Amino acid sequence: MAQELTAPPVLSTPETHILHEGLPDTSRNPAENLSDEQLNTRTINEIKSQKWKRVALQFPDHMLPHSARVYQLLARGLDERKPLADHPPNGHSPAEPQLSDLSIHEEQPVKLTILGDTSYGSCCVDEVAAEHIGADAVVHYGRACLSPTARLPVLHIYTTMPLDHNDVVKSFQDSFPDPDAKVILTADVPYAAHVQPICNLLEAQGYQNIFAASIVHDPSSAIPNRTLPQSVLEDTTSLSDWNLFHISDPPTSLLLTLTSRMANIRVYNIGSFSNSTSAALETSTRLLLRRRYALITSLTTVPIWGILINTLSVKNYLDVLSHIQKQIASAGKKSYLFVVGKLNPAKIANFSEIGGWVVIGCWESSLIDSKEFYRPITTPFELDLALQSDDTRLWTGEWRADFQAVLEDAAKREEQAELFNNSDVPESKGAGEDANGRTTTDSESESEPPEFDLRTGRYVSRSRPMQRIKQHQISAQSGSNAGSSKALIRRAKGDVISVNGVASPAAEYLKEKRGWHGLGSDLEVKYEEESDGSRIEEGRTGVARGYAVGESARS
Repeated sequence: MAQELTAPPVLSTPETHILHEGLPDTSRNPAENLSDEQLNTRTINEIKSQKWKRVALQFPDHMLPHSARVYQLLARGLDERKPLADHPPNGHSPAEPQLSDLSIHEEQPVKLTILGDTSYGSCCVDEVAAEHIGADAVVHYGRACLSPTARLPVLHIYTTMPLDHNDVVKSFQDSFPDPDAKVILTADVPYAAHVQPICNLLEAQGYQNIFAASIVHDPSSAIPNRTLPQSVLEDTTSLSDWNLFHISDPPTSLLLTLTSRMANIRVYNIGSFSNSTSAALETSTRLLLRRRYALITSLTTVPIWGILINTLSVKNYLDVLSHIQKQIASAGKKSYLFVVGKLNPAKIANFSEIGGWVVIGCWESSLIDSKEFYRPITTPFELDLALQSDDTRLWTGEWRADFQAVLEDAAKREEQAELFNNSDVPESKGAGEDANGRTTTDSESESEPPEFDLRTGRYVSRSRPMQRIKQHQISAQSGSNAGSSKALIRRAKGDVISVNGVASPAAEYLKEKRGWHGLGSDLEVKYEEESDGSRIEEGRTGVARGYAVGESARS
């Protein structure tokens, strides 16, 4: 029987309670109960040994409720004047000091600052925000992508989450019943401390080919940020003989990276585990790899690329940016650089002239599911495949996410090109002059094979606009003076608009395809005259308090 309402339902919090609302209670979640010793002892020791004066404390969003308590404990420990006891390098001494025993002897106090929001992602170190306050170092709490930083030193504090070792061992035995199976045992950063104890339990059960991987700061490793067995270090191809057992849900980029490198992958989901779940995850990962390859083939005819900077702290990001710009330019396409902070579909949709995007970020954040975005978003590794021709593109099922692998592959190709150029092979016909005396290349000749959009099957006539633009620029420079007073020039029909002497396909798109050009556009300003020849009359003047029309305003 339905109950009758005796009063209207409460649709919002009463205004009398607005000042009594507190932070959510996190004591019920054991994963959020962080001990003072865990968060502060190592931090104070490191600050003292490195003599940092300004320290930025970076927390992920779910740990911000703990930031005030951590700040108070650190400030209290750093203000103490008692000498700090010595500790072994591994930090596992059974006689750990109390916070009251921790101190630094410098007269100037250490200034601590909490970074309330990150510029790009919580897994990356926010060096930009830290430099705004003049920080000497950053203390990063929680899980991290462990990408090497470019400027500031970083101290990572991994919060250790509880884990049932017996349940993990049982799940491992269900996944790998053969005791001779070669398995690499890994875990996400919050559970990395449990890897070695679980490995000891498995060895006691008869497993002899178990390798417990520890954390290292090396995203370019065969297993990103993890150590490798000695046999794999000697021969990286032997990694395909090993299986992987990962504790907690791994990032999607890690699954894509390891799917083609290892024999089998099993995942222990915290709270619920079954072999069918891991098998389904592996199947979905392989399907995702196929979708990524389909995405690459759909971007082969994109004429304008957008480069999204999604990090300002990862080491070598400027080298990758320079490499990508040269790579796009050598393919005869145009690229534009964007720095928009955290990505969302609304920001990217403002630039409809961009046909495809490539993200420069950490190895985890570079992989973005672009279903909700107006244009697809790829990684530098996928861009390299998309810019290759159909006869040279080879898909091996391998997927990479780190910068170093992309730069190493580019260096190898340059070495091979230099060896080929220095060989005795006769040079192919290169640049020449046509009947009009203009410089042409083989790629601009009429014998160049046509390109088709694999999605629509239509012929694409201007997939490489910058190759044709070079010819127009050379002819324009030879037939006109070097200087020009106009910043924006529209050339003959069929040519591309140039901005400050540089060809701009985006400006051409703005002129020909955009319905609204924006306020104050300098492309062309034209006022339509009325057909009856009536003159322009003065309108209303004044403020909202009282308007006046025409001559009545002066009387």
